[in-house]
Amino acid sequence: MFKTANLIKKNIPLFDKNWFQTGGPAKFYAEPTTELEFQACINYANTNNLEIFVLGLGANILINDDGFDGLVIRPALQDITTKYEDIPNALPELDTESKITQAAFVTAGAGVTIESLINYCLDNNITGPEEFSGIPGTIGGSVYINIHYFKYFLSDFLIQAKVINKKSGEIKLVDKKWFNFGYDKSTLIDKNDFLLNATFFFNKSTDTQAAFAKGRSIEIIRHRNARYPITHTCGSFFRNFHDNEVTQKIAGTNNKMIFVAYYFDKLGIKGELKVGDAVVSHKHANMIVNSGKASSSDIINLARKMQELVKENFGIIPQPECQLIGFNKYPLLK
Repeated sequence: MFKTANLIKKNIPLFDKNWFQTGGPAKFYAEPTTELEFQACINYANTNNLEIFVLGLGANILINDDGFDGLVIRPALQDITTKYEDIPNALPELDTESKITQAAFVTAGAGVTIESLINYCLDNNITGPEEFSGIPGTIGGSVYINIHYFKYFLSDFLIQAKVINKKSGEIKLVDKKWFNFGYDKSTLIDKNDFLLNATFFFNKSTDTQAAFAKGRSIEIIRHRNARYPITHTCGSFFRNFHDNEVTQKIAGTNNKMIFVAYYFDKLGIKGELKVGDAVVSHKHANMIVNSGKASSSDIINLARKMQELVKENFGIIPQPECQLIGFNKYPLLK
């Protein structure tokens, strides 16, 4: 039997483990470095009837000021391995322009950051993940939400993954179809299974191609930093609307205006609307920033004001993309 005495810790602060820099402590907390330790955490939670929350870099979450009354698991599985194979003739569409003949199958642990994965790949003349440069997150959190930037989704590159079941602790290998990926969506959102590692299909590139990709990575980061706040935020707080939720159309088209930031921009709240030290970013109207000593309650109250204004002016209610952690009652408008 695996001993959890040194693995499970009590009353660990979480405010320093998320981008908003708010929230109370975790009643129980662990950072498993192996699959066996992760299984031990699952067993501990089940034995003690504890709710589980798996934490990455904390870039897309808001934690209740009272904390989390359960077990927070922050995976520290950091291995990255690569296998190279010839690209089969059956898949010529993978890279027809550059005539690349080798594929790099890169497997990264759930605790590896996207930044670390990108740097590892570029250092080894592997290209593809640089499209996600500047996005904060771990492999676990990024697969969970299926991160995206313009036309690229992480699911475009994922081949298979290893997951662990929440109830049984069973570890299994699953393919891409298992995830049922969508926009900000994957099977992992059901929280019945947690990611241990993921394998991606990238290109084995030449020195010149890798150098170009490094330059592209730098430019993507520069572009993101100019457009978005980069600290003390969860990124986009609200998700875009679904087609069936809105009636307004984009001018000159038959396409629905699903972009939630459009409605916030119309209200003129960017850099103006605030509650305490929680303020709508001056860079992006769908991003809330902790400008000083905001509490999670301040952020919630500001988010509700944003919802109320959109409801009053447009008759629709934005719903959060940011995960709300440790709230016994849903704190926003439905």
